Amino acid sequence: MILRPSLLAVARPLTTVAVAAAVRRGDLAGAEEAFASTQLKTTTTYNCLLAGYAKAYGPGRLADARRLFDSIPHPDAVSYNTLLSCHFACGDIDGAWRVFSTMPVRDVTSWNTMVSGLSKNGAIEEAEAMFRAMPARNAVSWNAIVAALASSGDMGAAEDLFRNAPEKTDAILWTAMVSGYMDNGNVQKAMEFFRAMPVRNLVSWNAVVAGYVKNSRAGDALRVFKTMVEDAIVQPNASTLSSVLLGCSNLSALGFGRQVHQWCMKLPLSRSVTVGTSLLSMYCKCSDLNDACKLFDEMRTKDIVAWNAMISGYAQHGDGRKAIKLFEKMKDEGVVPNWITLLAVLTACIHTGLCDFGIQCFETMQEAYNIEPQVDHYSCMVDLLCRAGLLERAVNMIHSMPFEPHPSAYGTLLTACRVYKNLEFAEFAARKLIEQDPQNAGAYVQLANIYAVANRWADVSRVRRWMKDNAVVKTPGYSWMEIKGVRHEFRSNDRLHPQLGLIHDKLDRLEELMKAMGYVPDLDFALHDVEESLKSQMLMRHSEKLAIAFGLISTSPGMTLRIFKNLRICGDCHNAAKLISKIEDREIILRDTTRFHHFRVCVLEDMMRGKPGYEHLNEPLHILVEAELPVGIIDARLMQVREILEDLLKPVGESQDFFKKQQLRELAMLNGTLREEGMQRSGSASPFHNSLGMKRAKTRG
Repeated sequence: MILRPSLLAVARPLTTVAVAAAVRRGDLAGAEEAFASTQLKTTTTYNCLLAGYAKAYGPGRLADARRLFDSIPHPDAVSYNTLLSCHFACGDIDGAWRVFSTMPVRDVTSWNTMVSGLSKNGAIEEAEAMFRAMPARNAVSWNAIVAALASSGDMGAAEDLFRNAPEKTDAILWTAMVSGYMDNGNVQKAMEFFRAMPVRNLVSWNAVVAGYVKNSRAGDALRVFKTMVEDAIVQPNASTLSSVLLGCSNLSALGFGRQVHQWCMKLPLSRSVTVGTSLLSMYCKCSDLNDACKLFDEMRTKDIVAWNAMISGYAQHGDGRKAIKLFEKMKDEGVVPNWITLLAVLTACIHTGLCDFGIQCFETMQEAYNIEPQVDHYSCMVDLLCRAGLLERAVNMIHSMPFEPHPSAYGTLLTACRVYKNLEFAEFAARKLIEQDPQNAGAYVQLANIYAVANRWADVSRVRRWMKDNAVVKTPGYSWMEIKGVRHEFRSNDRLHPQLGLIHDKLDRLEELMKAMGYVPDLDFALHDVEESLKSQMLMRHSEKLAIAFGLISTSPGMTLRIFKNLRICGDCHNAAKLISKIEDREIILRDTTRFHHFRVCVLEDMMRGKPGYEHLNEPLHILVEAELPVGIIDARLMQVREILEDLLKPVGESQDFFKKQQLRELAMLNGTLREEGMQRSGSASPFHNSLGMKRAKTRG
């Protein structure tokens, strides 16, 4: 008889614990199921599920929370406070005020919830007034108001309240000041607070690491992280690693990023979706797409952020077909695209020349995915149309935007005007850019460059005087690469690097070999009114070429070169990098402000050059047959790269590059198809086709 009441007493907390556990792990559906199966519900049981609704976002969840609250037989202060949090989580400030005004009893948590909720929803003045009206305050109250003022940028008021806080040993209070000054760009002041902290916790260290990255001091962020790990001060978490890996991406520090990856593998953190996605993004941005793909395939759980990172990675590396294929696979697996997904798909279309598909995707995104096009989507469409040479349609797109166009839209148009030599639209785009930002050096420089290409040197001088009058400073272009953990930077006509003599010697030899292959310097990218011989010399001293030459003399043969540039790569350097890749049998990956450019032994671009409508193609070799080029033309192009093909047709071992094996397979398929096509057109295969067929037979044998 005594046991039965005890069993009932145990049953109640057990079911409440099940609801609370489901809420803690973010399983709201599981919490609702556990709640529904609980026959004897206490107020605590209701409060646990209510807390789950507070963590969920959306008006629908607020309605669920209201219904649940109204069904509580005897709501307590925790019930009211949790309902307040539900309203604030959904951005319903008015509803929160109504709940607060009708509360039968308000404790200090009720006031703290109002201060915190108002500040997080941007009502800083109301939050400060609420704080000053509080009948009693605790450490949480002071932390909430200092954090609110710091996050709003009012560091003067935040520091005044910080000085008046009765408890000065609270790490949360100090961290609020560190984060606030970091967010305001005052790194020195933030570090003064950090060094003066009586007690530091993981959140404090994370604030410093994230703050350094945000203020373009990623090198300092990595240094702080090394201190954390080596001195075992605190154990980094997923937030720490996300900031550190973003810093690696900003510095293009692939080596350090790999070390972080190896360190993660020793910890349970390696199974975190957040960490996995951060690593994936780092590999993509540091030009190692192969490791990014491998990591993505190995991820057990993929959220929408991981899918977006991989799709965007393919797009930025110019592999638009794979990006779109992955997009379709994502939808097949039931993952719903968001606006970032569509932005990545449009970017893939830009870098692959898929203009029609991009237009279709843009025009149907609202109907197909219920996604309203945003300014970034419109900017992508302007870029897509510009690259296709449809400048007038791009201008119409700019005029039709339902909001103020982003400066990138005008910048894209201005760049395209240089390619297509359209002065009218160039002047329009430059004028709009300068109206939006008179200190935007890019607009002046691009316009001056367009005038220079047109030999309108008087207009070039006028634009330069305009820059001087407006005190506009041009961002100097530079390229860099990392070798053995050391970053080497180069500027055009660099005179500081200690190995400059060897670099110039290498460039001079490369220039001779390139000219033997038909290279002619594109003087349109030497934007100075000087003699042509001097222009050619200046082109050969561009920062990209200096970095490539340094990489060639400083690394082992066959090693991939990874070069980075803070501005867009010029057309002449693009052509030179392609030829250098062939001469040295090296893959060169060059990242500029728009994308990654991959230069490797690739026959297709030489074959397709000059074929109308195929200027932007980046397809496998068999596209040549679909293009229906005459066999004679293909023969002529193939002869130009015969040495490269012979190298590709050597027996392929497991240790050789994957892309060589892929080219070999595609070449074999192309050769078989071309032989058949050639015999149909001319009655017999060409001698070169026959020689390829013989070599292919030997390889198979």
